[in-house]
Amino acid sequence: MKSMTGYGYAENSSDTVFVSAEIKAVNSRFADLNINMPPFLGRLEQEIRSLCMQSLVRGKVDVYIRVKDFAPDMSIEADMHAAKTYADVLKKIAYDLNVSEADICAGLIASREGVLTVSQNYDIDKYRALIEPVFAQALSAFCADREREGANLKRDILLQLTKLENCARIFEKSIPEMEAHFKETIFKRFNELLGDKADEQRIMSETAAMLVKYTINEEVVRLLSHIEALKTEIEHNKAPGRKMDFICQELNREINTVGSKSQVLAIGQNVIEAKNALENIREQCRNVE
Repeated sequence: MKSMTGYGYAENSSDTVFVSAEIKAVNSRFADLNINMPPFLGRLEQEIRSLCMQSLVRGKVDVYIRVKDFAPDMSIEADMHAAKTYADVLKKIAYDLNVSEADICAGLIASREGVLTVSQNYDIDKYRALIEPVFAQALSAFCADREREGANLKRDILLQLTKLENCARIFEKSIPEMEAHFKETIFKRFNELLGDKADEQRIMSETAAMLVKYTINEEVVRLLSHIEALKTEIEHNKAPGRKMDFICQELNREINTVGSKSQVLAIGQNVIEAKNALENIREQCRNVE
């Protein structure tokens, strides 16, 4: 079991290049992966995306790749025609304003738009060799963080599931008491209304009808079945979040039905305990991948 939240970071630097990778994730119903990196590394995005998706089922994940090259392979070209045009115009301005042409320096001309063209040559293979180990380290830390938090979630969910199962067992043990209560109530009502004229066969028939309508035996059977299904998902499904959420909906339905039929104090009290345990499980399921 893994948590949908997690964080991983790694960095490395050489004499000329600094590289860092950061991965962080929060809860989401689906897999939502966003990769942020310098535009010149666009060719590497699909590789990074593929590596992430191997470890991701759902969650909103943001990946940041940062590269700082202290000795970039650059080339600078000058547009002499543009430079001469700027120089001529600046000289005219100086003449018209009676300003010394000595104030028109080469730096002023070179700073004008279009005079200098700077281009940088990117060796993608060089950057790939630097980024891959750093990203692998960050991804490993990210996955370890999710697994660590997932283990904590699992412990808490199993604890709440034990509480829920204990409530279900109390429901199960209370079925005979609840049925006896129905029988006693019906016999008492018939005797109050009819006295000695009460038809025992009619009483038994009405009792049977009430038991069919109000017994919680089927609900308890399904409740215990859903609990076992939830245990199976937790133990054997690597990404059980969605299935767990569905099972929790079924558990909630059965608990509500038991509560609506309850005629015994012990059942009513434990319905509240069961709902509380189930709500805690559902809260944690929202964090499970």
